[in-house]
Amino acid sequence: MIAVARWSTVLLRLAYLDVANAFALLRLLSMSDRAKDSEILALRYQITVLERQLGKRRVRFTPIDRAFLAALLHRLPLDVRRRVRLLVRP
Repeated sequence: MIAVARWSTVLLRLAYLDVANAFALLRLLSMSDRAKDSEILALRYQITVLERQLGKRRVRFTPIDRAFLAALLHRLPLDVRRRVRLLVRP
């Protein structure tokens, strides 16, 4: 019974992420390439700052986080994935 509840929670979270990303995609459609690049750079910088604050501790991802990021990164060409510093490998 507990396993069923856990899987339903996972599926609910993934559904929420799908809906949230659909709205994010709609927002991105109206943005220029320059604005997208600026946002990506700002997000990368925020990740760098947060990693620096963690020090030697490692970033911990839940299995849902890993699955979602791997699904997003799977669409990137292999040469791009190799150039980008990733916390999760697909």
